Amino acid sequence: MTNPLQDLSHEGVAVWLDDLSRDRLATGGLAALVAEQSVVGVTTNPSIFQAAITGSDLYAGQVEALAARGADPDAVVRALTTDDVRAACDLLAPVAEASGGVDGRVSIEVDPRLAHDTGGTIAQARELWAEIDRPNLLVKIPATLAGLPAIRTAIAERISVNVTLIFSLDRYRAVMEAYVGGLEDRLAAGLPVTGIASVASFFVSRVDTAIDPLLEAIGTAEALDLRGKAAVANARLAYQAYEETFSGPRWEVLSAAGARPQRPLWASTGVKNPTYPDTLYVTELVAPGTVNTMPEATLRAVADHGVVHGDTIRGEYAGAAAVMGALAGVGIDMATVTERLEAEGVDKFETAWEELLASVEGAIENLSPTV
Repeated sequence: MTNPLQDLSHEGVAVWLDDLSRDRLATGGLAALVAEQSVVGVTTNPSIFQAAITGSDLYAGQVEALAARGADPDAVVRALTTDDVRAACDLLAPVAEASGGVDGRVSIEVDPRLAHDTGGTIAQARELWAEIDRPNLLVKIPATLAGLPAIRTAIAERISVNVTLIFSLDRYRAVMEAYVGGLEDRLAAGLPVTGIASVASFFVSRVDTAIDPLLEAIGTAEALDLRGKAAVANARLAYQAYEETFSGPRWEVLSAAGARPQRPLWASTGVKNPTYPDTLYVTELVAPGTVNTMPEATLRAVADHGVVHGDTIRGEYAGAAAVMGALAGVGIDMATVTERLEAEGVDKFETAWEELLASVEGAIENLSPTV
């Protein structure tokens, strides 16, 4: 019998897990997914850490020890999250070594409150890179306007980056430009461009979640027929932009010097609408050189009943463009939708981070008076 997750790997799709917790590390759950389910990377975000830390007792001892030394909630959260990511990096180190550093990557996000602060993002990217001190780390930087120069600077400083919260094709092109520009800055300075890794997290399901209600409000047969099609079309056109960027004379100069392309990573791949196939944003986005990071429920669904039909992106560009044209034709303004999704994404992560800090602060306050 075929294993759909192995089939994805054979098609050039790296299977990553969109989750991390100390429970997964302590129980061997993450190690099992790596050993048995073709998982070759891990992504995290503030929401994931908020759920992990507030939902487990395994952090209590460290919280107490840090509080006893006078650490404030920010310092405690920083220690908890960096320790988990460092441990995951160590667990995945053999994967990184076997893949030449392409996979075996673990991501940690800069403080979401810095999403519109270029200087603050650069400073924290440097701190996280030095503090975790693992070559298979990816520092997550949001694709906000303020994030773009931070991405270029980080790459120029040989900090591997996962660019997050990408929704629009225009912003995705700007992200790739920041990556290529950072590599060119290094090359111009006579510095090596080898060993630098980057992925661009292009969000998928949230696009359909935002657009489907708009189509239903329009209510015409043409509009209703477009439900569930925008996200895949948007992502397929993103891959077309990826192919355009990482080819041709400009890229060939960097490639000859040992640079690697910034891989597209399909994020937000858990299906939100229960009427859609639960493997939709995996099996319809198969192409070489991509990453698909999945919550465990999606990963298990693909392993159980996913059907991989080979490349489902290249060769579909005309159809994807037609979907986007039809959306515009019924009155959907993609620019407005994607701007709202970016703002909501930043707000969601900032809220999760604030809730985590408040929870840790409460835990510190509830410790014995001797602490």
